[in-house]
Amino acid sequence: MLWKTFAFADEAATDLDGQIAALVRNGLHGLEIRGVDGENIVNISVEKAKEIRRKLDAQGLSVWSIGSPIGKIGVNDDFAPHKEQFLHTLELADILGASHYRLFSFYIPSGVSPTDCRDEVIDRLGILCELGKQSGLVLCHENEKGIYGDNAARCADLLSALPALKAVFDPANFIQCGQDVREAWQLLRKRAAYLHIKDALPDGKVVPAGCGVGYLADILPDFAALGGDALTIEPHLTVFSGLKDLECDGETSAKMDTFAYPDNNAAFDAACAALKKLL
Repeated sequence: MLWKTFAFADEAATDLDGQIAALVRNGLHGLEIRGVDGENIVNISVEKAKEIRRKLDAQGLSVWSIGSPIGKIGVNDDFAPHKEQFLHTLELADILGASHYRLFSFYIPSGVSPTDCRDEVIDRLGILCELGKQSGLVLCHENEKGIYGDNAARCADLLSALPALKAVFDPANFIQCGQDVREAWQLLRKRAAYLHIKDALPDGKVVPAGCGVGYLADILPDFAALGGDALTIEPHLTVFSGLKDLECDGETSAKMDTFAYPDNNAAFDAACAALKKLL
């Protein structure tokens, strides 16, 4: 199986050169682009996008997906500026050569039932799907805590209502919402365009892939059997800059978290190594 492996390399370094170095060092194919040089993708200029494309091309790397924050506003917040950001990132996606686009399904106000917000969520996502139709991009909804599509049933509801929409399946986010990952996978597996490689313990703490209850060792071969081949590593691992100060003769203090790393690059490399072990 020839997997296509990408990453949110802004977790290794904020600057593009550092991100490229992390991707090359770990033998990845490219980026799910979220932030470069301290700017979120929605704020990057056309000129900056062209510069990013040139640098990635020179290293044989690509942009797989736009890791946008679109849909990460309240369901009742002003939608017009959000649509403008979306249109801008569609232009950037064309420049960067992305084929996929990650988005969310809007935060639900505290004390309000997600069911009461369903129509507005679907209307807004439907508008985005229509605006994105001519781009050729595959729009992919990511499950996330606090949004309408936080559990498997509501994710499935969105995908049923909006046939053009696909899923980004994020096991750790489901764990953090109290959703059984195996149940979620069975419900969403046929609509998953790609996976976010992020695992977590039952308490929601993010750990390297295969070290939590995300059942990635079971999901990955099933995803491959369905024809899936694209993965984005999203480390989200604990970085503790004082870790080295607690080490004695190569042994980390028992008081420290098992999965804590001395810097962002170490955490990024650990996440990549964990995926390679599973594959």
